[in-house]
Parts: sequence; structure tokens; C-alpha cells
Amino acid sequence: MSPIFFNNPAANLTLLLMLIGLVGAVVPVVPGALLIWCGAFAWALGENFQRVDWLTLIALGLLALIATFSEYWLRPLVQARAGFGWKNILAAIVGGFAGGILLSEIPIAGTLFGAAIGSVIGTGALTYWQSKNFSQAVRAGKAYLVGCALSSFVEVAISILMIVIFVWQAFF
Repeated sequence: MSPIFFNNPAANLTLLLMLIGLVGAVVPVVPGALLIWCGAFAWALGENFQRVDWLTLIALGLLALIATFSEYWLRPLVQARAGFGWKNILAAIVGGFAGGILLSEIPIAGTLFGAAIGSVIGTGALTYWQSKNFSQAVRAGKAYLVGCALSSFVEVAISILMIVIFVWQAFF
């Protein structure tokens, strides 16, 4: 990149937003794909929509929405396909809040780790309470983890795709 690139405020903002967005695709609290879209919008605005036009921004916006909300439809879908219903999803939410609060003494990482562990424990505990079957409870926890991993993979893959599309439009 030329030194002129770093003198352009829109380019600097774009680079910052896309880097934070890429990190946010992995970290659950930061809306990664939406930040990447904001970076593309800042670039387009800074260059008066010459290379990155509205059609590209709309396509990137749709991808950002799919990536952002993937955790809200993929986790329940995986749990439902594994034979667990809305009660398990609710138990994961309650367990996540409880775990996040209990480990909130450890800054940031404790809250995230506590929420993740709490969600798995909540799902497993509810399943065990309903069925009195430990292997069924472990299966419910595994289904929740598979849903989490799948939604994270989708968000990261779509975020990378968004950056590739942006770079292709802006520089080639």
C-alpha cells in the first residue's frame, strides 16, 4: 500500500473497522460483519461511491445480516435436529446469563467463558432433569456446542468473504 493510502481518513477508518470486524467475527460480543460493512460504507462514502457502489454495499449488507444473525438461527436449528426443543434453548440462555454473571469478576474473558460454560451446563442440566439420563444430557450439551461452532464458522467465513468482495471492488 502506498503512503498516500494512510493519509486518507476514509481509508484509515475502513482499515480499522475491517480489522476490528474480523476480530469481532471470532469474539461473540463484537458485531464483526456489521463493522466490516461499516468499513466498506466509509470507503464508499470517502471516494463518492466510485469503485464501491450501492449494489456492492447492499450485497455486503445482506451478507452482514446473515452472518450476524447466524447464531440465532443455526444454534436452534442444530439443537432441533438433535431432538432438543425450545426449552433447551431457553436453558442455554439462562445458563449463559448465570455463567456470565458468576465469572464476571474476571474481566471480559471471564464473562465470555462463563457465558459459554453456563449455556452448556444449562442445556445439559435441563435435559438431565427431564430425562434422568446423563448421556442424553451430554448429547444436549454437545449439540449446543456444535451449533455454536457452526454459527462461529459461518460468521468468520462470511466476514472473510465480505472483505474479499470489498477488496475486489475497491482495488481491482
